[in-house]
Order: sequence, then structure tokens, then C-alpha cells
Amino acid sequence: MAAATGDMPTYQIRAPATALPQGVVMAASPGSLHSPQQLAEEATRKRELRLMKNREAAKECRRRKKEYVKCLESRVAVLEVQNKKLIEELETLKDICSPKTDV
Repeated sequence: MAAATGDMPTYQIRAPATALPQGVVMAASPGSLHSPQQLAEEATRKRELRLMKNREAAKECRRRKKEYVKCLESRVAVLEVQNKKLIEELETLKDICSPKTDV
């Protein structure tokens, strides 16, 4: 289908007669086409790998959360002791500064 103008032929681009079903991916090279069984095995392998990575990530997340909670609990204990000392100091200062009314 060469055009009448110039030396450059023009071609019409048509849509393929059959479209690939959803989920089927073309291989990088034509010689490496896989059977449906190989595609299913590959999908299963990828799923297992993803699940394993997710389990590891969840385990690490739980470990970090546990460490964070322990840190918060120790901080609460320190602040409770500090608060108790400050309350005692406040009571002592109130006793010193308040006028004594002995009748």
C-alpha cells in the first residue's frame, strides 16, 4: 500500500484480530512462550514469594511494635517516679511557705 506521493510508502495500522485474554502477558522473546501450566506455576511461585515476604515484614513489624511498647512502658515508669517526687516536693514547699495558724 504505497502512497502516490514521494518514495515513502504508508501503511495502515489495524487492531489485531484476536486480543489476548486478561491476565496473559506476552513474553519478552517469542521463543520463550509458556504453557498455561507454566504460567500458573509461575503465578503460584510469585504468590508464595509475596506471602513469605509479607510474613517476614509482619514479623518485623510486630517485633518493632513490641520494642516500642516496652520503651513507652519504661518511660511511663520513670515519669511516674518523677511525678511522685515532684508532688512530694510541692507538699514540702507548701508546708514551708504557708502561714502557720496555731491557736
